[in-house]
Amino acid sequence: MPINETIAQYSDWAFESAFAIYVLAFVLLIAQYATARANEVQAREARELVAAGGVTAPAAPSVPGKVVEAPRKPWSERLGNMALSLLVVGVALHIGSIVLRGFATDRFPLGNMYEFVTMATAAAMLIGLVLLRKQTYRSLWVFVLVVVVPLMFMAATVLYADAAPVVPALRSFWLPIHVTIVATGSGIFLVSGVASLMFLLRMRQPKGEEGDGFWGKVAERLPDAQTLDRLAYKTTIIAFPLFGAGVILGAIWAEAAWGRFWGWDPKETVSFIAWVIYAAYLHARATSGWRDTRAAWINIAGFVAMLFNLFIINMVVSGLHSYAGLN
Repeated sequence: MPINETIAQYSDWAFESAFAIYVLAFVLLIAQYATARANEVQAREARELVAAGGVTAPAAPSVPGKVVEAPRKPWSERLGNMALSLLVVGVALHIGSIVLRGFATDRFPLGNMYEFVTMATAAAMLIGLVLLRKQTYRSLWVFVLVVVVPLMFMAATVLYADAAPVVPALRSFWLPIHVTIVATGSGIFLVSGVASLMFLLRMRQPKGEEGDGFWGKVAERLPDAQTLDRLAYKTTIIAFPLFGAGVILGAIWAEAAWGRFWGWDPKETVSFIAWVIYAAYLHARATSGWRDTRAAWINIAGFVAMLFNLFIINMVVSGLHSYAGLN
């Protein structure tokens, strides 16, 4: 099957451009973090001065026929808006790189680890644009990008594979069904894991009682613990049935390809373990006595299992699912 090298090159450029835009947005979001804290300190000092003096500055008199300029938005808000705009452009390029890769290879672009990580990180960014668009969640983008940017860097370097036909075992109509669902679920689990990590930080640094150290300064911009817990639960509720459906569809594909539904292959085993861990998290989250840090730790354990399944099982352990496609 011929490969369109020109479109493949455009796909790589789109991926690299998306990565560069994410890095720039990450820098802007860090700047937003810093300036937001400075603005809050200034506002608090101003309130204290007003309270001490007991008077407020007189409002500027309105002049008929003169247009009164609206107060300018603080730098933190402007930086956040710029970063969000960049993220929208980056996600568009990210998805575009997947589509172009498919056109270049005339197949669904999920035949190796580079393409899987590209799809999973795109799903994480897309669900982030949907769920983190409100100002309340804006600060979480920094921590989502802390995970997404290194994954994309690894995909573009260590995991990169040239556009090429897939191995014969993957030439099936089950490839776009099974792997797309698993990759999408994995990407959404990424957001859930980040939310649980920030929930644990917020529990150690309660809102309004943050310490003066590094983690206290980081926690100042986070939403309250309840909001973070709800976000982790909401994203897991979305990803859990997707990932479960992906595992079931993979078993059906295995029966068609290998003559059995389940053979405890390393990839199958760890996928099942991850699914059980997330089921345990949902059960713990629904149990009143476990709605604290214990449920969050279970969610993080599930995300660690997903990463183990992605990298260790694919790159170190040999099995029937060894299709990493590394150059």
